[in-house]
Formats: sequence, C-alpha cells, structure tokens
Amino acid sequence: MSETLKLTVLTGAIVLGATLAAAPMAYAESVSGPRGASFEELDANGDGTLTEAEIEAHRAARFAAMDSDGNGSLSAEELTAAAEQRKANRAARMIERVDANGDGELSAEELTEMRGKRRGGGGFGRMDTNGDGSVTKAEFDAAKDKRRAHADKRRNQNDG
Repeated sequence: MSETLKLTVLTGAIVLGATLAAAPMAYAESVSGPRGASFEELDANGDGTLTEAEIEAHRAARFAAMDSDGNGSLSAEELTAAAEQRKANRAARMIERVDANGDGELSAEELTEMRGKRRGGGGFGRMDTNGDGSVTKAEFDAAKDKRRAHADKRRNQNDG
C-alpha cells in the first residue's frame, strides 16, 4: 500500500472516529464495513481473495459517497441522508421478499405470514412457554428480556 493511501486511510479513520462519537448508530449502519457488500464488490482486482486494502478501499469509497460536500468529514445531515437511504433500500428489499401478490405493498396478512416464517410461528406461541394458551406477566417479561438480549447481541456484533 502506498504511503499516500496509508495516510488517506489513517486520516479517514480519524475523521470516522470523531464522527462515530457524534452519531454512532447512523455511522455504524452506514459505514460499518463490508456488511451488505457482495464478495465481488469487495474483490476489486477480481482475484478471488480479499485483502485488507480492498476492504479499506471499499470503506473509503463508502465514506466518500456519504461525504456529499467533499470536505472530508460527515455532517449530521450527511449521516442522516445515508441512514435514510439505507432504510429506503431495506424497505424496498423487504417488499420484494414479502409482497406475495406483487402489488408493491405489504398487507397485514403478508406481514403476518413473514413473521410466522421468520420466527417459526407467531410471537405469541414463543411467549406462551407453558403452552396453556395465555401469557403471564412472567412469560411476557422473559420474552421481553430475551428480545432485549438478542438486540444487544446484534448491536455488539455490528460494533465489532
């Protein structure tokens, strides 16, 4: 890696670190690394392997794409725009996956069907751990704690 590229990547890392302190969730969702990119997108030279330089180049390109004014840092507006674009892309992918009737919209029935497939049945069945057809406060709280722990685990994985 050339000295100029190393300096550019290091400068970017410093800027990104400062930005991370200001807006961690938008940053983590938008520039967290290769997540969301295909192997082919990351393999810039097409040799069938990924180098750290290729991954860093991908990150730098994503940063540059978010830096709409080209000033080398990300403002709250730029982070917000990137987060909104990611949400829009996620919504479009969800509609593609779940829209059973192809009308470009998701009905309550389609969402219920998606939740059932994703979770192996509805949420109620998972909360009703003793299978008696009702959910006690203890069962409800246990399910809530489990969801929170799962969300924390995902958040920690995304931060690492």
